[in-house]
Amino acid sequence: MNNAHFHLVVNHLPIVGILIGTLILMTGIVLKKTEVKLTALGVFVFSAITSIIAFYTGEGAEEVLENIAGISETLIHTHEEYAESFFTITIILGVLSLVGFVAELKKFKYTKYLAILILLLAIADGVVAKYVGTSGGEIRHSEIRSNAKMIPLERDNDD
Repeated sequence: MNNAHFHLVVNHLPIVGILIGTLILMTGIVLKKTEVKLTALGVFVFSAITSIIAFYTGEGAEEVLENIAGISETLIHTHEEYAESFFTITIILGVLSLVGFVAELKKFKYTKYLAILILLLAIADGVVAKYVGTSGGEIRHSEIRSNAKMIPLERDNDD
């Protein structure tokens, strides 16, 4: 397994974690269930940890890709920029989720507002996650690029 392969294995975890955690936290807030909110906060901490791995394996993946013909340095740079933003927001979300976890367990007075703040940050992080994921995919998958040209398939007209 080379660095690019390892990066591909782990990079989906924080993105999917943010999505799942957001849905769980929304459910916990609506149902007013502490256990559900704690689960969501745990998922955000997991996402933060896996974002560290994904972020720091990115440089090794770039080194592998630089030796492959046809890889755009511009696309890699765009992906790196989004990855830096996603990484920063996800780490902040993870730390805030740890604080929220303790606050939820200790039944602090303003826990409800902290959960809403975490939810809003998770939604914003989800938006950035979409861009980091798409920009990473565009590096090797030209079919998902916005400038991809669609060529109609020819059909057999034997009818």
